[in-house]
Amino acid sequence: MSVRVLVAYYSATGSVHRLAEAVQAGAEAAGAEVRLRRVAELAPADAIASNPAWAQHKQDTDSQVEVVSLDDLEWADGYAFGTPTRYGAPAAQLKQFIDSASSLWHEGKLADKPVTTFVSSAEQHGGQEATILSLNNVFYHWGCVIVPLGYTDDVVYEAGGNPYGTSWPAGFPSTMPDEAVLNCARYQGRRLAHFAGALSGVRSGASA
Repeated sequence: MSVRVLVAYYSATGSVHRLAEAVQAGAEAAGAEVRLRRVAELAPADAIASNPAWAQHKQDTDSQVEVVSLDDLEWADGYAFGTPTRYGAPAAQLKQFIDSASSLWHEGKLADKPVTTFVSSAEQHGGQEATILSLNNVFYHWGCVIVPLGYTDDVVYEAGGNPYGTSWPAGFPSTMPDEAVLNCARYQGRRLAHFAGALSGVRSGASA
């Protein structure tokens, strides 16, 4: 049975969505079965309509990418979470979904699974590392094994050198990730799939 990876993300104008697709492609290239899922939108319609890029991205993806569920969390052997930064913290939309997973956490169904994170912000120093570290606080509670990029491959340096996870300074108006950053996200997906496979075997042995 192939290893199962969940790539769950929030994206307003599309840059995190592109990163999520690249992480998905990397994990699939490593042999994983991947579910690409977006979290539910919480923003009011008038806020979305005020930003044409936000409205367009929502229109383009609502029918193409399923909304993530708790069943997806339970199904997966490993997790990749993506978010834009919000003052050095994850977007409320992603955090709301994470906060809804307490039942699985109480049952121990999130423990011992690898997790990795990718982000985008308007500015290079707009809270990318802080956002990843903020999300990691959740995963300590879940009992996950955090999988950073580290400086484990040259693609990390080529993408800007963030060892915490793939990150993209999108600017304003938002731009899409360049090929170096997408390559890094693919590498991050492959790396996650590798650890998901290894830890899946460990969990199976522990439950035998």
